[in-house]
Amino acid sequence: MKPAKELQHERPLRLGIDLGGTKIEAALIDGDGRFVARERQPTPAMQYHDICTAIGSMVSALEQRHGRAWSVGIGMPGAISPASGLVKNANTACLNGRPFARDIATVLGREVRLANDANCLVLSEHQGGAADGAQSAFGVILGTGTGGALLYQGDLIVGANAIAGEWGHNRVPWNIACHACRTCYCGRTDCIETYLSGAGLERSYREAGGAGIAVGVTDIATRAATGEKMAQTILADYAASVAQCLAQVVNVFDPEVVVLAGGLSNLPALAATVAASLPQHVFSDCVATRVVTAAFGDSSGVRGAASLWGRPDSL
Repeated sequence: MKPAKELQHERPLRLGIDLGGTKIEAALIDGDGRFVARERQPTPAMQYHDICTAIGSMVSALEQRHGRAWSVGIGMPGAISPASGLVKNANTACLNGRPFARDIATVLGREVRLANDANCLVLSEHQGGAADGAQSAFGVILGTGTGGALLYQGDLIVGANAIAGEWGHNRVPWNIACHACRTCYCGRTDCIETYLSGAGLERSYREAGGAGIAVGVTDIATRAATGEKMAQTILADYAASVAQCLAQVVNVFDPEVVVLAGGLSNLPALAATVAASLPQHVFSDCVATRVVTAAFGDSSGVRGAASLWGRPDSL
């Protein structure tokens, strides 16, 4: 296996992979954090070996196109357990219990750096994005799951158990929970993720009487925009719930900025609505914490993944 030091080239580039629940993105990033090339494909449905193969094929395609091999950083759901070296806590459940770090290094034929996808998000947004210059930041992914990551003075806080920032698996406040418990993939009930993820929002809409069993987040937003009261109420409740759940993090970590990312961060005025609601729940006479939407959108994660090796000209 080639060490990453041997993968340098006179043009400083890094290769990042964002492994998401619905899509995999691969991108070459230059020293200024700009995209040189990128490609996407759907994430193979719950097939571990197919995911590894897909990542290998995407890396190979980019490198053949540019005639070089590069260092590779991967943002992934969950984390590598410090105790076992296996994946834990991934909502792409086929990864759990697997030696993903070892297997993907074998597929790519080189050392690979991996981090939680929310960690990659907050790294990216601190490097010229919505959290640029902030001393402390909490990055949030509202999408297939509900991930989170903490950054302080430019460094990620990973934690003793590699779970720092995993707010989505705290129990949702009692006033948000429905009478019928929601079972989370983690085995617990009424995790924040079961309400604030995309599937959670869709379920809330259905349970409130919203028509259509296959109505997605985009459909709910469209219905709200065209005047449907049920959809408008559900989205208002969703924003209020995000604020209340984020207040728990603000009360503990007190970040300068909260960055919202993931598909649900694109809901109209979500960041502004959450920011306006935070003071109702934060233990302070005023709330200076800014709530902003990720500057690099759904490509922020892949940009942060590439940066796991540091600036390309320092590799």
